[in-house]
Amino acid sequence: MKNIIKPLRERQKISQRELAVMCDVSRQTINAIENNKYDPSLQLAFDIAEHLNSRIDEVFINERKDGN
Repeated sequence: MKNIIKPLRERQKISQRELAVMCDVSRQTINAIENNKYDPSLQLAFDIAEHLNSRIDEVFINERKDGN
């Protein structure tokens, strides 16, 4: 699942560490999610979107097009 966390975060001048604190996770977790190395739990995805003042479907892009 791709995401646009980094540009949203940078536009709001929020560091990875600050977003991590807001979401109660490590900075490394935010970094891994931004780099598409880790898919967040549904709750964490909602928390990230909320703290970035965005809808979850704006932040996370489902690449599966085949419907499976």
